[in-house]
Amino acid sequence: MFDDFYALTGRPFQLTPDPQFYFESGTHRKALSYLGYGLAQGEGFIVITGEVGAGKSTLVAHLMQKIDPDQMSVGQVVTSALDAEEMVHVAAQSFGLDVEGHDKAAALGAIESFLHEEARAGRRCLLVVDESQNLSVEALEELRMLSNFQLGAQPLLQTLLLGQPEFRQVLANHEGLEQLRQRVIASHHLDAMEAGELEPYIRHRLECVGWDGNPAFDQRVFTRLHEASGGIPRKVNQIMTRLLLLGAVEQRTRIDCGMLTAVLAEMESDSTFSAGVSGATTGLRPAPVSKPVKHMVATDPLDLPAGEAGGAAGSDTAEVSSNLGTLLGERDARIAEMQHMIAQMERQLAGFASGHDNRDDKARFAHRLDEMEARLDEQERSIRHTLTMLIEWIEGDGSPRIAA
Repeated sequence: MFDDFYALTGRPFQLTPDPQFYFESGTHRKALSYLGYGLAQGEGFIVITGEVGAGKSTLVAHLMQKIDPDQMSVGQVVTSALDAEEMVHVAAQSFGLDVEGHDKAAALGAIESFLHEEARAGRRCLLVVDESQNLSVEALEELRMLSNFQLGAQPLLQTLLLGQPEFRQVLANHEGLEQLRQRVIASHHLDAMEAGELEPYIRHRLECVGWDGNPAFDQRVFTRLHEASGGIPRKVNQIMTRLLLLGAVEQRTRIDCGMLTAVLAEMESDSTFSAGVSGATTGLRPAPVSKPVKHMVATDPLDLPAGEAGGAAGSDTAEVSSNLGTLLGERDARIAEMQHMIAQMERQLAGFASGHDNRDDKARFAHRLDEMEARLDEQERSIRHTLTMLIEWIEGDGSPRIAA
């Protein structure tokens, strides 16, 4: 909805990783340097860790765009809560090998044959394993064993491990992973963005979808947003999506700190963020938000985990549909009340005309009548606009999406 209101060509703060929006912060620049070095070695393990939402998947998507498929074959494993035997089968399947029903030895044989064929064709092989913190020590050991495949003195498989901070600790301290540690040739931990990087990050993503300066932003918004998000890209995206939704609903051309405070309070109330995070904005005075806006902002399925988006979107759509009925009732009641007031004033104005000739009273009353009629028209337009956007949300943007 807000992309139409602000004339954007797409959603700038979607949670699904998209290399189109890759922003090279200082920590991402370092990560790419380590990746480049590691890939140049052509062997062993490269390890990239970072907090949830730090941009690991987007970094890898950006990397994949730079890889020539004629030079390197890439297998990607994204379901990593695996035991040792499952790890072997999933690794084989990531390269397109049909090993269903094969035992572990047969799956290993298929992988080795594939790696030899790729090497003879002049292609290197890279296995990317996401969410590595979920792997058992036995599964990690199987990955190490896969790195033993060679053609003469040439290693046949290199592995990129992506994981959350706890994986870094396990890898560094677990006594059963000493041999794997010795094969790590490059590693980097993705830190949060610095405060000074937040504004360029937001502008970059907006410019990717045709932003022309509408909406504008108060400068303090970026400081407060960094405090609230901790500089984690995904959290920034969540807040910015809510801010733009609120801006569209309230027809704002400028995003200010009052709007940010309202959004953070909303996200805290629906448990999107913990109290400790959104509490960074304490001291800002929340902007008033009407109930229809509250439901609109609080139920955006973009912020739900992938496994929950579909069901939650359906229940939220039903809730918003119910709110439409309430809103229609409120509209009718307000319009009827204002029409009744206007009718009373018209009768009183007629009494002025027949009873006495006080021109000042008549003028004041006529002016008040004009004001009431203008308010009625404004109320009707405002409610019609809100209803239209709610209906569009239900029929279009209310559909479930997959979150990163």
